Amino acid sequence: MAIKPPLSELPIKTANNGFYRGFSVNVTVVSKIIISLLVVWCIVWPTQAGRILGDWNAAILAQFAAWYIWVVTGFVIVCIGLAIWPAAGRLNLGVQGEKPEFSNFSWFSMMFGAGIGVGMLTWAVAEPVAHFKNNPSVIQGVTTALDADNVRTAYVWSYLHWGLGAWACYAIAGLALAFFSYRRGLPLTIRSSLTPLFGKALSGNLGHLIDIVAVVATILGVAQTLGFGVEQFVAGLTRIGIGGLAHSDGSATTLGIIIALLVIMGASTLSALSGVGKGIKWLSNINMALSIFLLGFFILFGATFFGAKAFFVGIWDYLVALPWLSFNVYASDGVEGSESFLLAQWQGWWPVFYWAWWIAFAPFVGLFLARISRGRSIREFVLGAMIVPSLMCFVWFAWAGGTAIDLELNGGANGVILDAANGDKIFAMTTYMLAPIAEFLAWAMAVVIVILLMTFLVTSADSAVLIVNTINAAGDEGPKARPHIMFWGAALALVVGGLLISGGTGAIQTAMVIGALPFSIVMALMCIALIKAIWNDGRREAAGVASTIDPETSTMPAE
Repeated sequence: MAIKPPLSELPIKTANNGFYRGFSVNVTVVSKIIISLLVVWCIVWPTQAGRILGDWNAAILAQFAAWYIWVVTGFVIVCIGLAIWPAAGRLNLGVQGEKPEFSNFSWFSMMFGAGIGVGMLTWAVAEPVAHFKNNPSVIQGVTTALDADNVRTAYVWSYLHWGLGAWACYAIAGLALAFFSYRRGLPLTIRSSLTPLFGKALSGNLGHLIDIVAVVATILGVAQTLGFGVEQFVAGLTRIGIGGLAHSDGSATTLGIIIALLVIMGASTLSALSGVGKGIKWLSNINMALSIFLLGFFILFGATFFGAKAFFVGIWDYLVALPWLSFNVYASDGVEGSESFLLAQWQGWWPVFYWAWWIAFAPFVGLFLARISRGRSIREFVLGAMIVPSLMCFVWFAWAGGTAIDLELNGGANGVILDAANGDKIFAMTTYMLAPIAEFLAWAMAVVIVILLMTFLVTSADSAVLIVNTINAAGDEGPKARPHIMFWGAALALVVGGLLISGGTGAIQTAMVIGALPFSIVMALMCIALIKAIWNDGRREAAGVASTIDPETSTMPAE
């Protein structure tokens, strides 16, 4: 049977006039209703919301922990497989001969900023320290908590959570979007990536459902990032002398949450209203300069040699352990306090939480990666989107987190960093390092970190609002109506605030794990669709059938 050209048209009905002009009413309205109901529930009935979300989370961890572990492993295998598969790796994410729009340096910089951002300021210090205190090896009695023999294990887990698995989630989403949008000419929206499986049926309710799942996952994934950011922002404001915003344990008060969200979401909504213009470029330049300054401070004045060992030895340990860690699932015996119970509980708190976070974040980051990667080969995209950003994460964890561990082990910190709240750990560490020299230096460093945190939060929230509107507008990247931008800016702020008030960052984590589950299924289908499409493109090439659009007409060439 003769092979046909691929599907290159996927009409998605959008409103021609009125309030929803240019938007898919089915996707936009249903997404708004789901998010609005979540906000009302968490704010009006916070105790009930916290309890029920907790019950759902426990059920998902019990039934789907293995799914999260294994599906992310599948993403890594598919990404690496596509890169080394000759027929796939050489394919251009665009029309034949199309060249990349951005230089390699700009491309890497944008990928790292989009995929990590504010999380690095919280977890580059907090996570190695947390695993230094407790991890599966400590639970099993193989290593000792807070001792030198536990450092290498702490870094294995830190690198696992921020390494290839994290970036494979983004790479799969970005690769699928870029492949089907720029080679096929389909709309730049999530449903397009499943056309090899469902064809024109994606123009209807099935496609609407997929895009709705992507919007909800994006809002909850970005809410998780902003939730951590709000807690850290309040910690920073407290460090620079603004009182009354945090409890004695370092967590943000309701007043602190409200003020932080008003500042962050107000600025990001204004930025989104103006589009990706001078404001965002200016913020990004400040962001990059301050990031380099802060990381350079830790490398030069922190635990320089300790960090170098954590980096190089940690990467080796991580790669050696990766095959086992990728498939291992701890099964609980149901006896609270037993070793198996504690191991399963720890895995739910850390790997499962992270895989859900990265999956929920994948529509947002994936769509952004697709937009900046047009004209690159699949091999170039996969290697660039997985390896370079992973190494940058490892650098931050090695020298920022390594400095914190070294100060606790050998520098006499005596729990100053260990006992601080996660968002406050980086402030506690820089204060411990600089205050003995001059109190002003410690205060100034706190100001630098708060400004850097602010730029990360504003650009993340701004980009999320624009990405959500792009999905709602059937892949249209053009200007979006102001009321819709304002709605999603307010909705994002209310989701973060409502969940923080109903149960702190744990409630956001719970909602995000739940929201990521349906999108993880969509991503698994993306992998199958990509493999099928690339295989069929090879058959088309052998048969002389076009597999990419004509750049002049944006349609398949006539046979």
